[in-house]
Amino acid sequence: MSLHIIPAETCRDYVKSSRREWMLSLGNGGYAMGTVSGANARRYHGLLVAATQPPEVRTVLLAAVEAYAQIGDDQAPLSTNQYAGTVHPHGYKRLKEFRLGAMAEWDFEVGGQTLIKRLVPHPGEDTVTLSYHNPGPEPCTLTLRPLVCHKFYHENFRVTDFYPETLMFPDGQTVLTHNGIELTLSHPAADRTPTTGWYYRFHNEREAERGLEPTDDLFCPCELRYLVPPGESAVLVASIHGDVEPRLRPTHKSPGDPLVEAARRFSVRTPSRTSLIAGYPWFTDWGRDTMIGLPGACLLTGEIEEAKAILRAYASQMRHGLIPNRFVDKGDEPEYNTVDATLWFAQAVYATLNQKWDEAFALEARGWLRESIEWHLKGTLYGIKVDASDGLLAQGAPGVQLTWMDAKVGEWVVTPRHGKPVEINGLWVNALRVTEWLEGKLNRPSEDLAALADQASASMQTKFWHQMTGHYLDTVDPSDASLRPNQVIAMSLPFSPLNGPQAAQALTKVRQQLLTPYGLRTLGPHEPGYRGRFEGDMRQRDAAYHQGTVWPWLIGPYVEATLRVTGDVTHARDCLSTLLRSMDEYGLGGLAEVYDGDAPHVPGGCPWQLWSAAELLRARTLVDAAEIM
Repeated sequence: MSLHIIPAETCRDYVKSSRREWMLSLGNGGYAMGTVSGANARRYHGLLVAATQPPEVRTVLLAAVEAYAQIGDDQAPLSTNQYAGTVHPHGYKRLKEFRLGAMAEWDFEVGGQTLIKRLVPHPGEDTVTLSYHNPGPEPCTLTLRPLVCHKFYHENFRVTDFYPETLMFPDGQTVLTHNGIELTLSHPAADRTPTTGWYYRFHNEREAERGLEPTDDLFCPCELRYLVPPGESAVLVASIHGDVEPRLRPTHKSPGDPLVEAARRFSVRTPSRTSLIAGYPWFTDWGRDTMIGLPGACLLTGEIEEAKAILRAYASQMRHGLIPNRFVDKGDEPEYNTVDATLWFAQAVYATLNQKWDEAFALEARGWLRESIEWHLKGTLYGIKVDASDGLLAQGAPGVQLTWMDAKVGEWVVTPRHGKPVEINGLWVNALRVTEWLEGKLNRPSEDLAALADQASASMQTKFWHQMTGHYLDTVDPSDASLRPNQVIAMSLPFSPLNGPQAAQALTKVRQQLLTPYGLRTLGPHEPGYRGRFEGDMRQRDAAYHQGTVWPWLIGPYVEATLRVTGDVTHARDCLSTLLRSMDEYGLGGLAEVYDGDAPHVPGGCPWQLWSAAELLRARTLVDAAEIM
């Protein structure tokens, strides 16, 4: 089933088709990714980007394939490349349609008939099958030139970077090894000619827009020629596992619901852990993103056992009462610079057990949460410690970003939020109540937890409300009255202490100034420091990241807070409509990481973002349930 179909008029408009990106996950952190036009627009694009240290280290191997077909007297390009200053060849002009589901398909018009290019991922393997099917009636002569590189996916690739240890041409295969990584191209039906040549100065337009080096060189090890009779296919398999059998069709079907498919694509299972990738193409698995995304990506897609495996994986890496902020893509030790990932971990435990009770897992979780609470009470890394005077959780260390508003440029922490942030303390109260709930379900004493939660709840109700502005402070000690969406996160939690008339008044303010069709702005447009465009080089983008930029994931907390505080189901439903329609605007079948704060709210950042998709699915589920009640 193809969930996303791009017609000929869009395919043949290079400006549009080179900005529509597709992605196929390999289920281990690896992926295939490119544009509808066929031209690579990011240094991250490639037909095989392997998880060479799954799931966090990825290597671009088969970047592209230049292809030409001849049927009768018509010789046509089936590929498109963007070079510095020019586009060549113009395969996009032959496109009749592009389809994306469990595989990617391009229909080309050659010699008055159709040729179908298919890219099929091999789930759980670093392997893809590329095929060109000739449905007839005339035979086709096909020429393919694989364009390869062996580069770390955050980097560019130049001719001086490539010194293959081996370049072999056994029957039916071409094998290249560089930096210990072996790429096997299997092509048993092709007439191969070793060429060992270079293609220079590919231009990655999206990287140029981000102010990054946009140029790559690619290496062509061979030319492959096929005679494709009517009804037959030419096949090329790319893999790091040696000679692998081709797959001309996916082994699994896409679900009928595009949003469910969008939420599921981030799941990874590797020998080291089960986790969720925060976003494709450049994020690894982050603790905060994983815990926020887990209910939508796992629980609402029926993968409860996967949710437990993820929670166990992160719990196994808990240090000083904190789960990792992220597993790094170079190096062995995770990073722990987060105050909220562990608190979201407690919420993910609650959501998992609330979905389906499992006493054995509950006993495990009780130990994790009790240990974490003890560390928060006595003090842990980065100044994270409960203030005994009011029961609120304080945090902050020089030069370190600890909340989800974590942009940092050099040594400049753009949004430090030191002190006692509103959503952190909402999450702290929630974690205490979750553990109290868990103890009650297990018939264990929990009076200490209740007392801590009562104290922190009372302090939040008195210290965070700001009568003059009509909304909650973003932080206290020191006080910051900036209008930000973090108060909505605190209001949305199952055991939130923020409710009643004050919460309703704050939501009205948020609705008036922060709500957009794509989510919530991160700063009110009338606040000092507001930036309405997420554009420019990386420094400019990081400076705008949480200073007005819209984040779609916040629609989940906003919808839940709306239903909880006001019960306005109609408004909650209306908030979802534009986002649900936007899944073909940027990354096909995905939801963008961010949008401009100012209209027309141009999408930006990561094209496929875990918590954007997972929270939209969760919000839609909440609204559906509210309408039934």
